[in-house]
Amino acid sequence: MGISKVERLMNLVIALLSTRGYLTAEHIRKNVAGYSESATDDAFSRMFERDKNELRDLGIPLETGKASSFDTVEGYRINRDAYALPPVELTAEEAAAVAVATQLWESPEMTTATHSALLKLRAAGADVDAPDAGVAITTASLPGIRGSEEVLGVVLAAIDAGQAVTFPHRPTRTAAYTERTVEPWGVVTYRGRWYLVGHDRDRDDVRTFRLSRIGTDVKAVGPRGAVTPPADVNLRDIVHRAVAEWPPGPQALVWVAEGRATALRRQAIATAPRMLGDRAGDELTLEVGMAARLAREVASLGADAVVLEPESLRADVIDRLRTHAGAVPHERPARSGADRA
Repeated sequence: MGISKVERLMNLVIALLSTRGYLTAEHIRKNVAGYSESATDDAFSRMFERDKNELRDLGIPLETGKASSFDTVEGYRINRDAYALPPVELTAEEAAAVAVATQLWESPEMTTATHSALLKLRAAGADVDAPDAGVAITTASLPGIRGSEEVLGVVLAAIDAGQAVTFPHRPTRTAAYTERTVEPWGVVTYRGRWYLVGHDRDRDDVRTFRLSRIGTDVKAVGPRGAVTPPADVNLRDIVHRAVAEWPPGPQALVWVAEGRATALRRQAIATAPRMLGDRAGDELTLEVGMAARLAREVASLGADAVVLEPESLRADVIDRLRTHAGAVPHERPARSGADRA
């Protein structure tokens, strides 16, 4: 199976950045993955011309020239000084905004762009967390939204248009649906789940609805511009107070390094400063929810996150790290040196 166009372009960029001289088209065809599959010289020439034009359209400074006066064929390279960007520095709030934005870029057209943007930000040292780091992002990988994509789309459109919405809702997974009419104020992610906040006309009060408990038959109703959120309303505080009243589920304690794990911090029920060895950080209290998902998130942070308890979650993370490192799993240690710090 041939490699994708995006991968071929990335291979070309890497090759052209790695040389101080100029690489000829023939050298690129033989040595850059994705070009040797061209059946004919004409097919390669057309592909290479399209790729060069695309790099230039993206603003990548592609140069042509000869390594010396003895060369008879021109080659190509990327001007490193013109290509380089200054260090990317995001505040915690900006990193959180980027992470949430990537979760909403769910269409197939945006998936590649989202993944590419995240890779560039991480490579520049920005702490932008996302589910399943290193994997193309889709709504299927997002906790609390899988199966609710259509609901989210209709609700966000209604909020933008200033319209009310009607939808079937159930307070628990086993309860029957009841029809609700709500003036939507906004959608909030909290502890890995998505919530709609607004004025419930049926209850004549402010209400919070988990998106996964809303049926797919969501409709915008009423005139556009009729719904306006109250001034200075704090949606996150409303959700926090509503969720705090619900019975807690299984919890985990996870240490994270200072300034890291933005996405995991947003899911925390409580946060307390804690040193681990000689590293400053915080101890997060998290709802376990889906244990496999939490283990995957923690493992993706490497040395910047350590599970303190429960032991079953800690062991799962250790096995994932060993597998990722190519090691063969063996007997699980009772505790690590980091835990004794």
